[in-house]
Amino acid sequence: MGGGKRTTASRLINCPFEIWGKKRVDGIWWVVLKNISHNHVSLSDMSGHPSCRQFSKEEIEQIKEMTIAGIPPRQILTSLQQSNQNLQAIARTLYNAKAKIRNESLLGRTPIQALFEDIGQGGFIYDFKHDKSGHLTHLFFAHPLSVALTNSYSYVFLMDCTYKTNRYKMPLLDIVGVTSFNTSFYSCFAFLQREEEEDYVWALETFGKFLGVDGHPLVIVSDRELALMNAIQVVFPRTTHLLCVWHIEKNVLSKCKSQFEEKEEWDMFLSTWTYLIKSPDESTFDTAWKLLEIQYKEKVFILNYLRNTWLPFKEKFVYAWTVKYMHFGNHVTSRAEGAHAMLKKYLQVSIGDFREVKGKICLAIENQFQEIKARLCSEKVHIQYKFHIPLFKELVTHVSIHALGEIFKQYELATSATQVVTCRGHFSNTMGLPCAGLPCAHKIRVKKDGTLELDDIHQQWGIDIRSFTNIDGALDSEGVQIDCLLKEFHEKIPTNASSPKGRCPNPNCSTC
Repeated sequence: MGGGKRTTASRLINCPFEIWGKKRVDGIWWVVLKNISHNHVSLSDMSGHPSCRQFSKEEIEQIKEMTIAGIPPRQILTSLQQSNQNLQAIARTLYNAKAKIRNESLLGRTPIQALFEDIGQGGFIYDFKHDKSGHLTHLFFAHPLSVALTNSYSYVFLMDCTYKTNRYKMPLLDIVGVTSFNTSFYSCFAFLQREEEEDYVWALETFGKFLGVDGHPLVIVSDRELALMNAIQVVFPRTTHLLCVWHIEKNVLSKCKSQFEEKEEWDMFLSTWTYLIKSPDESTFDTAWKLLEIQYKEKVFILNYLRNTWLPFKEKFVYAWTVKYMHFGNHVTSRAEGAHAMLKKYLQVSIGDFREVKGKICLAIENQFQEIKARLCSEKVHIQYKFHIPLFKELVTHVSIHALGEIFKQYELATSATQVVTCRGHFSNTMGLPCAGLPCAHKIRVKKDGTLELDDIHQQWGIDIRSFTNIDGALDSEGVQIDCLLKEFHEKIPTNASSPKGRCPNPNCSTC
């Protein structure tokens, strides 16, 4: 068989049947049968003829709308068949129609020309590189909605490449941020020619431009991709870089498990390694590592692997060091993995060009943004019953429910602990929230009949200071008026049934 050659056929079988037709000026057709004989059996089912499988104009419009909405082809065809029981179209008919729609949308432009017009006119932040022949080698882009979210939540980002997203087989760097609700959002994307340091440096420098002059994130989390790690150090030298603990455990599993014959021995080693990673301080880590070296001194391969591969980066994943940094609970890249999985659902296939992939990504971002915006509005007017305590009076409807839940756990610890918990500052350092141990517990214990202040909470968790009622994330005049009226209303009704007095989103408001 010929590799890649398309098998073709013809419906021309020299049938003698002949009919002539002509449309007259008055609109009536004049028809003459020249030969009514056939050289084949007559067909009772006309679905074999492509002309009988065509879509109507209305169905073409429906296909356009459903394609833009990201509905898979098989579901589009099923929907059309349910609406029209006599539809003869097959999957190939739909694919041909989609290809025609796609070509018409180009308006005579090449896909690359159309792509740059789309992102240029759509308010995207973007940059690109091409080789000497003019071929696109790098493409960075950030949707306006992603820019608004990134500017609002600019503290922690997770970075990872995903694959099989485009017909050019270029890796796609996905940068993911974290919201007040502990959910993820797509910050920006970059198609890269290779996964080398210079490629990552270019992408991160472009990312840094829309973070601003002093826009260094607090923390960036990635896996052990040395080129990316070096690029992060070059572009964001003041940013703390952490390594994904889950990826480390996965790599240790693949490299070390085969060195143990018994499952019990492997389980014991894994438990020892996990204890090492979770060492609360440097002294405990040093002791744990010495014990591991003694216990597994005969496992030379494992000790060399751990020494050479992971110990040089211990400050990036061992708790003794990572608890010093405010990462808001993000020390694995599972968010990025989840974001990749969601993106693949929108992409459906891995053979789209840049413009098609960009369109599907935009759909994912727009749906994600709407979810975040709706949740932000919802949490400003809803209070969970368990948070109806004096301690939270100044926080509810001003701090996310996720953050309140974390504080509530600390509150229960502080008020019900049978023994005093010594605070190492880990919870406050990493989460930006008050903890239950001494000496920090006074913030909760002493105030259990008083209130916590908004100043006790890191801005990452604030919802009163955010609004995405227009594209740049700022309040429009109508949104300001509504928030001001809500604040005034809350202050006038009884405090045990109201949302607390807090920060007005409008600094020029005379009412508040």
